[in-house]
Amino acid sequence: MTFSEQIKNYQWDDVRLSIFSKTAKDVERALSKDRLDLEDFKALVSPAAEAYIEQMAVKSQQLTMQRFGKTQQFYIPLYLSNMCSNICTYCGFSMHNAIRRKTLDTVEIEAECLAIKKMGFDHILLVTGESERKVGVDYFKQALPIIKKHFSHITIEVQPLDQHEYEELIQYGVDSVLVYQETYHPVTYAEHHLKGKKSDFKYRLDTHDRLGEAGIHKMGLGCLIGLEEWRTDCFYVAAHLSYLEKKYWQTRYTISFPRLRPCAGGMEIKSVMDDKQLVQLICAYRLFNPEVDLSLSTRESEHFRNNVLPLGITSLSAGSSTQPGGYAEAAEEALEQFEISDERSPAQMAELVKAQGYEVVWKDWDHSLTGK
Repeated sequence: MTFSEQIKNYQWDDVRLSIFSKTAKDVERALSKDRLDLEDFKALVSPAAEAYIEQMAVKSQQLTMQRFGKTQQFYIPLYLSNMCSNICTYCGFSMHNAIRRKTLDTVEIEAECLAIKKMGFDHILLVTGESERKVGVDYFKQALPIIKKHFSHITIEVQPLDQHEYEELIQYGVDSVLVYQETYHPVTYAEHHLKGKKSDFKYRLDTHDRLGEAGIHKMGLGCLIGLEEWRTDCFYVAAHLSYLEKKYWQTRYTISFPRLRPCAGGMEIKSVMDDKQLVQLICAYRLFNPEVDLSLSTRESEHFRNNVLPLGITSLSAGSSTQPGGYAEAAEEALEQFEISDERSPAQMAELVKAQGYEVVWKDWDHSLTGK
């Protein structure tokens, strides 16, 4: 069984109705428990829980301290290419947007790595548009040996691949893979993914199963908040995480919270989540799963990231550029995937984190710790 089969147990309209039917008593029951189930998660993301955010935040902070201590892992995205063969309504890299396309060659990759290394990072996230012809497995096989010379931990966020392709890339040094379903609502998914391989809802949904079978060390999941009703979509993320942890128990997991941001060819946001509701969601995930990494990107504002840091977040991006070639030299704005909100440098972010009593972790883990 894969998650595309498991998901049939959760009918969208029924889940949504269940969430919006939760009461204060349901929220209090969830807050009183040490081990939460999916019904408890529904209560914590429900409108009824908005009156309990302070209590949720206190418990979330306690659980995070118990599991992770006062540490914040830093990472930075390296955009290798903005080539894309998909048409997606919300993405600046979408094939139908008239932007100048660029794919970094080996010399440019080396230059980007050197520029990023000077900032102090040892954990890098490689990002591309989804174009198998231009930035497929063969391209990654050329790029990864260059990047591996400079960084101890490599995460990729690229097009979903087959299991054997993931197995190959693991041998080339990939430690973790991020794949966001965007939305778990099939009809809405089809409305926003109009052309290209990404329009295959089931293939994307089963990507984490292929990763688990390939033996990846860590995988990330999440939805693009704003495409659909956010409480229901985020329930499916929790259900997906629960399924994966039971089946691929040796793998680590991370959840991200990307809210729709302005981009080229921008669209109207269907379900707006305000800052208070994002705090509610972060705390709900931490209470539901004290072990999962929770990551917050530079999509969010300086003010928000400053204040939410102690409430459950364990991983932060810093100094991000979404433009291929944007670190070694100034890149044109036309290459940007989405707008950055927090533009502080890694040094400024490190200073802030330390001022709040946290240790900055520049490196996530080492193969020697697992015997691999």
